[in-house]
Amino acid sequence: MKKNASQADSPLVNFKGHERISYYELEQATEGFNESNLLGNGSFSMVYKGTLKDGTILAAKVFKVQLEGAFKSFDTECEMLRNLRHINLAKVITSCFNLDFKALILEYMPNGTLDKWLYSHNLFLDLLQRLNIMIDVAAALDYLHNGYSTPVVHCDLKPSSGKIFLSFSTMIAEYGQDGIVSTSCDVYSFGIMMMETLTRMRPSDEEFTGDLSIRRWVSDSFPSEIHKVVDANLVQAGNEKTDTKMQCMVSIMELALSCTLVKPDARISMEDALSTLREIRLQFVSNRH
Repeated sequence: MKKNASQADSPLVNFKGHERISYYELEQATEGFNESNLLGNGSFSMVYKGTLKDGTILAAKVFKVQLEGAFKSFDTECEMLRNLRHINLAKVITSCFNLDFKALILEYMPNGTLDKWLYSHNLFLDLLQRLNIMIDVAAALDYLHNGYSTPVVHCDLKPSSGKIFLSFSTMIAEYGQDGIVSTSCDVYSFGIMMMETLTRMRPSDEEFTGDLSIRRWVSDSFPSEIHKVVDANLVQAGNEKTDTKMQCMVSIMELALSCTLVKPDARISMEDALSTLREIRLQFVSNRH
């Protein structure tokens, strides 16, 4: 990104009482919005890790202002975030904008993205950890859908956008170009995310072509051959009984399938999905040893 005189002097609008910083400081913090600091890439924005001169680490959500809808998304997020409060949502520190630059400055979550934990060879999440992450995400989505006067739709949910262990860096309102997208879109995305979390397969993987999607792949194996599609590391690792693990994963996949039904009205609500996941966890923890 090129900096011009107006950007260099552009202040960050004070948000929630935090000290203002300039665009120049933000550019320096992200090393010129360097790709090596890129944490995630969403429909309307990109999230960068940044370090201020005093050592403060932050996450900068920079909007793709060249896209139609980005300005509306930014304005909407600013308005919504003034009122959103949830332990599983990353806190907004401040915001930065002028005619050709818009960004939200978020607290940085050091644990990294779920995507990183799923696909790194030297990192591993056991079944309970993955289940806890699903519950945290479901709780945040339930809050967005039901805990605010107007339902807020995330609209860009995927493992690469999420901060695991209690926070999601981009778990905030994103709106489609034609207005608010139905909450059932989030339910569908959440169902796909659950499938990816258990199978360690991305929906975009080359195996899924033509009529074969990750949902079709899971559905065709459900329930008797679910062991063929889940991450093999989950079955092998840990001290839990294999049948207890498999029953837990079958229950999660059953929920994921109900989240991804073709007809939006037939999909389960996030509120019900959350309560179902909590029941699955309770049963798993009770029977795992």
